[in-house]
Amino acid sequence: MRKVCVITGTRAEYGILSSLMKLIQQDENLLLQIVATNMHLSPEFGLTYREIENDGFRIDKKVEMLLSSDTPNGTVKSMGLSTIGFADALEDLKPDLVIILGDRYEMLAAAQAALIYKIPIAHLYGGEITEGAYDDSIRHAITKLSHLHFTSTEEYRHRVIQLGEDPERVFYVGALGIDNILNEPIMSLAKLEESLNFCLSSHYLLITFHPVTMEDNTAQIQCEALLKALESVMDKYKLLFTLPNSDTDGRVIISLINNFVSLHPNKSLAITSLGKERYYAALKHASAVIGNSSSGLVEAPSFHIPTLNIGNRQKGRTRGDSVVDCEASYESVSKSLHYALSSEMKCKVKNASNPYFKPGTLNAIFEVVAQYPLNTLVYKSFYNI
Repeated sequence: MRKVCVITGTRAEYGILSSLMKLIQQDENLLLQIVATNMHLSPEFGLTYREIENDGFRIDKKVEMLLSSDTPNGTVKSMGLSTIGFADALEDLKPDLVIILGDRYEMLAAAQAALIYKIPIAHLYGGEITEGAYDDSIRHAITKLSHLHFTSTEEYRHRVIQLGEDPERVFYVGALGIDNILNEPIMSLAKLEESLNFCLSSHYLLITFHPVTMEDNTAQIQCEALLKALESVMDKYKLLFTLPNSDTDGRVIISLINNFVSLHPNKSLAITSLGKERYYAALKHASAVIGNSSSGLVEAPSFHIPTLNIGNRQKGRTRGDSVVDCEASYESVSKSLHYALSSEMKCKVKNASNPYFKPGTLNAIFEVVAQYPLNTLVYKSFYNI
């Protein structure tokens, strides 16, 4: 029996991976192992490991790592703690394959540990570019530590190959989050409001704003510019904030948003973690997505709603016609926000395609995970173009 270990550290990442985890769990020839870490285990970020358990999964190992600090020093120390924890987890579980999604620092630690244990890694989603975040370098580093690669576009597949990976091990499959959106039921607006205990009405904005980790001390000024711009549309729209991840300066943004919401309790709401079901519902019923999250570029276009993408965090990532880019200043955000909410933009997004969509994403990934020969997978030669 092939032991497949899924490592997850955030609410968003688990939401994407959960459908794949279910297929692995249901296959009699596979044994699903789950390692939960980072934000999943933090009260500050919602103890979202409970969502994993509520979905019917058993968590095999919990790797504690998160320090109550979002300074560079605290982040690096968290990485060190997680490496120690992953060593113990892999020693006990002895998986045949590790699955990692994304580009966060805890996933780099997990990949390092798996490398030393000579456990092959299947990585979703290499080849992407996000020049404003240190995630960009981490993503490329994980590519070099991995053995099977799933990419969300053909361009990204080519970039993974440029990094020296064998084309036979690099699979263009599309974005798994879109597959989830198209194949899972999405709750109604009324049910979402009931779950949140908050009246959103038919006009609200979904906002997620993360620190731009390759910039120095810009989180406060950028978040303040965003909040000031949002005040100008609160006569027409309510605001639903999802709070940022455990990144450097993330708590600066969390504090600013919580203070803002306390001043506008009837017009705005901040949620630590919506979870997959509520997040997809919030996307579907929103008038627009605002911020600098990858979800605004990857999943939101499938709902044919506009995205206002702010600043440099997603610089370099492929985007469709439903995305409006702007600088992180108040003037630029304010002007672009009004355009994103304009009738012109609403008409434009109705026919906009999603560059991350490809039919059959889930099954394409699952077939490789379940069937690809593993006996010589850890041995890699650099592929020269």
